[in-house]
Amino acid sequence: MRRNNAAVRHALFWGLFLIPSLALAQTTPAEKPAESAVDYMIVVTGRELLAGAYADGHTFFLTKTLRPLGLQCVGSMCVDDKPADIQTALRFATARADLVILTGGLGPTDNDITREALRDFTGIALREEPDVLAAMAKRFNVPPAELRANLRRQTQTPARGTYLKNAGGTAVGLVFETPTDVVVALPGPPRELQPMVRDELIPYLSRKFGTHSPGASIAFRFVGLGQSQIDQTLKDHVPLPADLITSSQFEGGRVDFTFSLPHDTPENQARLREFKAGIVKHLGDFIYAQDETTSLETHVMRLLEAREATLTLAEIGSGGTLASALNGADGTHRVLVGAYVAPTAENLHRMLGHSAQPGEEPKTDSLACEAAATAASHWAIAVGEIRRDTASGFSVEVALRGPDERVESRRIGLSGTGESARARLVTELLDQLRRKLR
Repeated sequence: MRRNNAAVRHALFWGLFLIPSLALAQTTPAEKPAESAVDYMIVVTGRELLAGAYADGHTFFLTKTLRPLGLQCVGSMCVDDKPADIQTALRFATARADLVILTGGLGPTDNDITREALRDFTGIALREEPDVLAAMAKRFNVPPAELRANLRRQTQTPARGTYLKNAGGTAVGLVFETPTDVVVALPGPPRELQPMVRDELIPYLSRKFGTHSPGASIAFRFVGLGQSQIDQTLKDHVPLPADLITSSQFEGGRVDFTFSLPHDTPENQARLREFKAGIVKHLGDFIYAQDETTSLETHVMRLLEAREATLTLAEIGSGGTLASALNGADGTHRVLVGAYVAPTAENLHRMLGHSAQPGEEPKTDSLACEAAATAASHWAIAVGEIRRDTASGFSVEVALRGPDERVESRRIGLSGTGESARARLVTELLDQLRRKLR
C-alpha cells in the first residue's frame, strides 16, 4: 500500500469522481491475495459514462483478467475527459498503487486528451515512434508525410517507457515509467482494449513486476438460482480451498462464477477437476455453460439445433425483448423461423392470420399454437400482455408449445415493467425451454 499523503487527502476532499466500481466482480471470504500481489488502480475516462449512456465494462474485464496473475485492484474510478479531472484522479491513484491503468482518450479527435494529460502529469515527453509511424502509414496506404495530423499524433509514445501494439485499431497503448510509478493508457473500445491486455499488457507486466502467467481456472454459468444460494451450497457441500480465488458476476437472473488457483500445474488442474465434480454434483441442474463465453441464448439455440428443431416467438408484454436477445446468438439464424411482436393480443392474433370475435381476447396458449402453425416450427413461445396484480405488482402469462403440440402456460410475476424486469423475464423463458430440451 502506498503512503497516505496530501494528494490522497486532496482527492478525497475534491471527491467528484470517487465511486467504487467493483460490485460486478464480487469475491468471497475465501479469496485472499498473496502477500506478493501487486496493487493497481483503474481510471476509466469518458463523459458518456458519467452521463449514463454506457456502463463501465472495463473494470470487470481488467479485474477478472489480471487477478489470477497476482495483481490486486485496490480501487476504480470514472472521470470526465478533462485534463484537470484526469490529473486529479492520477494523483489519488498513484498515491495508492505503483501501477495505474487508465482507459480511453487515445483516439484522433480533439477531446482525446489522455496522451497529453499523462505527459503533463508524469513530466515524460512524447516523441514520434518510427515503427508506429510506419505501421500507421501502411495501414492507410500513404507515405508518412501525407498522414493526416490527427492520425500522426497517435504515433507519439513516451520517451521513458514503451508502447503496446493495437491489432484492431490505430491507437497504441502507452506506458509511462516514472521512478516510482507505472501508468498504462489503453484505448477505450473493448474490441481494441481486450486483445491488447491479453497479448501486450500481460507480457509487459510479467517482465516489469514479475507477475506469473494465468493460473488454472474453471468457470460456470448458472441460471434459475440466486448468487447467495449458490454460495451457500458451495459452503455446505463443496469446501473452497484456502488459496482458491473466487469471482462472480450476476445480472438479469444469471450468475457467473470463476474459480482460479495461482499456478497452472498438473496438481492444481487435478484439484480443480475434483472441485468441479463437486459443483456439478450439487448444482448441475442450474449450470448452462462451463466456460466464460457461451451465453444462455447461444446454449438454447445449440440445444434446438442439435435436435434439428425450430422456434417461433410471439411477444406482447416483452415487446420483442426475447427476439432481440436471441439476435446474434450462435445458431439463431438456423433455428428461429419466426418472431411476431404486437402491442395487444388482438393485434398479434390478426398478425398471425386470424380474426377475433368482437370483445374476444385470444389466450396466450392459443397464440403459441398459432405462431407455431404460421411459421411451421416445432417449438413456440408466446408472451401475453402485462397485467397489474396488486397496487405494486405486475405479472405476465407465458406459454410454451412443444413438438407434441402440448402447451404449458403459467403466470410469471414481474418486479416492474422496465428493462431489468424484461431481462429477467427473458432469462426465465429461456431457462424454461432449456430444461425442456435437456
